[in-house]
Amino acid sequence: MDAGDVIVGIDLGTTNSLVAVCDASGPRVLAGADGSRLLPSAVRYERGGGVVVGEDAKREAPEYPTTTVLSVKRLMGRSLEDAASDVRHVSYVVEAGERGTTRVVVGWGDGTQARYSPEEVSAEVLRALKDRASAALGVEVKRAVVTVPAYFDDAQRQATRVAGRLAGLEVVRIVPEPTAAALAYGLGLDRAKERSRETARTVVVYDLGGGTFDVSVLRLTPGEGAEDRSFFEVLATSGDTRLGGDDIDFLIADLLHRELNERLGAGAGAALPPGVRRSVVAMAEAMKKRLSEHETARVSIDLGVAGVYERTLTRGEFEGMIAGLVERTIECCRGAMRDAERKLGGVPIDTVVMVGGSTRIPMVRRRVGEYFGMEPYTALDPDEVVALGAAVQASVLSGANKGALLLDVIPLSLGVETVGGAVAKLVVRNSAVPARAKEMFSTSVDGQTSIKLAVYQGEREMAADCRLLGEFHLRGIPPMPAGIPQLEVTFAVDANGVLNVSALERRSGKRAALQVVPNHGLTGEEVERIERESYVHAREDMARHRITDLIANGRLDAKWIGERLEKHGAKLEAGYRGELEGKLARFREMLERAAGDWRSVEANAMHRAKEELDVLSVRLQEVSIAESLRS
Repeated sequence: MDAGDVIVGIDLGTTNSLVAVCDASGPRVLAGADGSRLLPSAVRYERGGGVVVGEDAKREAPEYPTTTVLSVKRLMGRSLEDAASDVRHVSYVVEAGERGTTRVVVGWGDGTQARYSPEEVSAEVLRALKDRASAALGVEVKRAVVTVPAYFDDAQRQATRVAGRLAGLEVVRIVPEPTAAALAYGLGLDRAKERSRETARTVVVYDLGGGTFDVSVLRLTPGEGAEDRSFFEVLATSGDTRLGGDDIDFLIADLLHRELNERLGAGAGAALPPGVRRSVVAMAEAMKKRLSEHETARVSIDLGVAGVYERTLTRGEFEGMIAGLVERTIECCRGAMRDAERKLGGVPIDTVVMVGGSTRIPMVRRRVGEYFGMEPYTALDPDEVVALGAAVQASVLSGANKGALLLDVIPLSLGVETVGGAVAKLVVRNSAVPARAKEMFSTSVDGQTSIKLAVYQGEREMAADCRLLGEFHLRGIPPMPAGIPQLEVTFAVDANGVLNVSALERRSGKRAALQVVPNHGLTGEEVERIERESYVHAREDMARHRITDLIANGRLDAKWIGERLEKHGAKLEAGYRGELEGKLARFREMLERAAGDWRSVEANAMHRAKEELDVLSVRLQEVSIAESLRS
């Protein structure tokens, strides 16, 4: 796979973001090193320039409320006046920028501050997704299809492009989220062989995400032949860029806020400290998710002399609170259906596809079903469907869909040996031919006048575990300090599977070349053996990477719990404190053992121990919040 041909699909979401790719086996969402496919759209700025993105930033937001930015998508391309209703719930500062659009201000408590545009914050999320995709695909990803709400205006779409450029990504296409979802749904029809129906299908995509709502009416027309692609025509769209799962969280958070202030004797509109405000929103989100599966959700906070604040929210109460928001989405559906009616000419709706995490709420599904008179289609993962559709569009733009059968492909990855015996892969396995890749290298020794290039084939990371195809020397390079020569190496595989490797030292103009047949001398059985071995070792490498991540994250959790135990331990029940201290000590011992020898600890066991400690420490978190409120 030539790095220049790779185009990934990205769902840049308000709450979570994903990256996906579509190849011969279909679209798939790419997971991070920890195995999670969802990347929380959370960014924490650290003193000195460091940045934390994703799960760690979201989980630790209550501890760093003024330097953690969440839901920044709702600020993209908007003025401070437009975003006023959203700003009151965030724990960081938002101000008007030089051009009238919003700007995020983060502060470290000692008077020092830094200012970032929403595009810069979003770029950090996109950069993390870009790195995830590059690691998963083995090439540097430089191009992407990025989705936006259908109702994003031009300023918001341009802001998205700017964010991509800041992240080092060329945004080759902006695709409305409902259209992307329809692409994924249409592919599902292909795979279910329902496309044999030669009639078009009319589909409504109802997309209730974290920060926005969209509804689109589309016509899906199947292709004529087995390899023909379906056509997707958007008939009408409507939506609200200020309506999403965040707004549902805010309703619950406002309820908790009011009742906490009443218990503490503060005014109903009194402001909570930033850290507590962030914790209350996190509790509200957790209650919303629980009420999607259970009839009640409960929160309990010890307020000291003010007693214990306990609140059980029933699903009935919850549905009463959100009824107005749900009806706003139905009004958008009515508008879209009115606009589409002229083109539909009385043709009925075939399917209503549910997209977005908030469509898991039973009331939402029930109300949508009532309005459209049919059971909504929920077979696709509502969190992943937009990213999958973006990947489908990316594969069309890259030309990958034209060779769906992949009859002529490169059987194994191709690369050159680098310093230390590693292999830099330029063309990855299963790339369709013809393929071309280019990479820059340099020297590692001062005064080097000759460079040996060894070309390898295989899936392992070290040259010793791959197959040497050939080697050649680039001689006559003027002596220069290490790192100064600019060696441009090009791999070109023609339609016959012949690999041409060329090297050019840009400063001196010296050239050299080698021609080999990548699959020469390998039987089908040998290719299968090499692939099989790479899978075995890939699992080992992944396990090691996962253990490493768990050690890093686990040490942060253990540090947080230990500090709060030391600070608030006297206020905890003796039995609970003893249990928490014991589990913390055992977890720390596991961390140290894993740090000494990663093979000594099983990753799943370590993950379970970390989760159990996190769950057990919830009571400590509630006490910590209560103490913050009192102070």
